[in-house]
Amino acid sequence: MPRKRKLLAQLSTLQSNSSFPPFDALENLNTTPDGDSSPKSSKYFAIEKKSSSQLEADFFNQPCISLAKSFLGQILVRKLPDGRELWGRIVETEAYLGGEDEASHSKGGKQTQRNAAMFMKPGTLYVYQIYGIYFCVNVSSQGEGAAVLLRSLEPLQGLDAMRELRSASRKGPTKLLKDWQLCNGPSKLCQAFGIDKAFDQRDLTQDAAIWMVPGHDPPGEQDVVATTRIGIGNRGEWAQKPLRFYLRGNKFVSVVDKKTEREMAAMGHFSCS
Repeated sequence: MPRKRKLLAQLSTLQSNSSFPPFDALENLNTTPDGDSSPKSSKYFAIEKKSSSQLEADFFNQPCISLAKSFLGQILVRKLPDGRELWGRIVETEAYLGGEDEASHSKGGKQTQRNAAMFMKPGTLYVYQIYGIYFCVNVSSQGEGAAVLLRSLEPLQGLDAMRELRSASRKGPTKLLKDWQLCNGPSKLCQAFGIDKAFDQRDLTQDAAIWMVPGHDPPGEQDVVATTRIGIGNRGEWAQKPLRFYLRGNKFVSVVDKKTEREMAAMGHFSCS
């Protein structure tokens, strides 16, 4: 097999002369003489396509409140079927602790077909529908039945595609949405990123259509506002617990709590602007 020996020799030379993986040589080795480039079953010919900076399982494997705060500043990436990528910086989250949390879909530790993803390994997507129309996306964390709701994103890339997806989800003539209106709410976020029930139970560390990468400028504690969750109805003391987190001063947040911000400023957490 002179052709294969020649390619192996090229591969050996590339490996000795460069510290970078010889992707071209590997791709040639993985091509049959008739030009068929279909992947072989051997794991040695697998080529990693995703960015090495992708957030891995260890990041998601932390307590719910800690994960909800850690998400702030990280970037959600969605690859559409046509190859376009949508990027959005997470600016607002809510923690749902499961068990005793009266506002959680898994309160009392009850596991159902609908909320099964909340009991799966950290980093699993939990997507549910509200009003029979809109979707919301959550990410499971440590803790039985605990998950973090992604409430708002700051659009970074693919804004035209986001507008297309939002418009397709709205009835009748629509005005052109401003940038800050694209993802400033959990259902808007799902519309803009094309996230529906088909994403339920997907793994953020393994999926080819949706994942997260680290943000470039992680916020400090002084940049984070902790306040009450939104739209959870009458849940007693749980309606008042500060389990919603957002980046102070970010215009892409869905609902700003000025009262809490003033109180935090008075306690010296940050200067009041």
